[in-house]
Amino acid sequence: MSIEKDLAAKAADRSAVFGIVGLGYVGLPLACEVAEAGYRVLGFDVSAKVVEGVNAGRSHIKDIPTARLEPLVKAGKIRVTADMSRLGEADVISICVPTPLSKTKDPDISFVLAVADSVARTIRAGQAVILESTTYPGTTRELLLPRLEANGLKVGRDVFLCFSPERVDPGNAQWHTRNTPKVLGGVTDACRRVVLALYGPVFDQLVPVSSPEAAELVKLLENTFRNLNIALANEMAIVCERLGGVDVWEVIDAAATKPFGFMKFTPGPGLGGHCIPIDPHYLAWKMRALNYKTRLIDVAGEVNSEMPTFWVRKVADRLNDDGKAVRGSRIMVLGVSYKRDIDDVRESPALDIIRLLQAQGASVTYHDPFVPQVRQDGHIMSSVPLNAQALRDSDCLVITTDHSSVDYKMVAREAPRVVDTRNALRRPAAT
Repeated sequence: MSIEKDLAAKAADRSAVFGIVGLGYVGLPLACEVAEAGYRVLGFDVSAKVVEGVNAGRSHIKDIPTARLEPLVKAGKIRVTADMSRLGEADVISICVPTPLSKTKDPDISFVLAVADSVARTIRAGQAVILESTTYPGTTRELLLPRLEANGLKVGRDVFLCFSPERVDPGNAQWHTRNTPKVLGGVTDACRRVVLALYGPVFDQLVPVSSPEAAELVKLLENTFRNLNIALANEMAIVCERLGGVDVWEVIDAAATKPFGFMKFTPGPGLGGHCIPIDPHYLAWKMRALNYKTRLIDVAGEVNSEMPTFWVRKVADRLNDDGKAVRGSRIMVLGVSYKRDIDDVRESPALDIIRLLQAQGASVTYHDPFVPQVRQDGHIMSSVPLNAQALRDSDCLVITTDHSSVDYKMVAREAPRVVDTRNALRRPAAT
């Protein structure tokens, strides 16, 4: 039997062992789906706390309840280790590690490279490697492939290599890992066939494309599309203000009644999360290396990054109505997660707003039911209670996230001055 057919047989009878490297917002949900599909999972993580917690059946990811994880651990379907030398035990290795940006907005793929080097030390015939971490087009072929073939193995014959972008949307109750269509592109046709067989039982729909470069670009296109359209909505908010206070929300809602040719995006405090603020920079970086300037991406990035400053100016305007300066004012920020009803503060514009207000001398507190503490410039801030007295004691309230558990009627009644970046007071259910 050929190696390809052997792996396909292991997919059919679920005897393949999945090694999932990185058990964060992407890796842990994937581990649960893989285990529930009938495979055994060997997870890898550099955090001793994560390893200990998952092996005890405790989830550290909000989208994965402990009640879902614990039975899988008790049944022996999921075990976790920090020992990367055990990668050779897995038939499939899914790499789900972070790919942040450096301070200069260049891709930081050090985590991917570290895992790739670990895989290269243990690689054996009969393994499939799937990179899921978002990255620039060419990463899979240019960086992973030569490492896998360094010891004489041949990708497409002895081992199999694919890129399959994660599409995780934290806090989304409708679309999760299993029912979100899964794009994948193999280095060879055999690579694609093997991963289609292995991932077939895990996902409701697989979307094969012709190459890893195509799959890498799919993820960047998805989030660049959102980045550009959010920038347009944000700039429209600025335009409406300059036109004498036209209601941008009224304009957007009216435009959204058109049944064709328009897709609704809304303004806000800026961009946050693990994808939209970051992914377009991967594409822009790659294109700079090919002597092409991605002008739309660059301009959208400028517009979105300026939004925290725009809203801080609005705070100053509100305080000025009462004859107050930002310096010395007591300002509460409502919500520090980057979107509603989650505990994720990665790239959250609320943190930029807090930082800018503090730099102008304001005394800033925050309330967020999902984020009890947050680190700002080396200091720990803790969420304060949200009640009528706290609102009345504040000179201004800045709403940056519209959590569903917040009583916005009470907020509207008690807060003396409000800067509402989410339109939450008029539409508490807005996202």
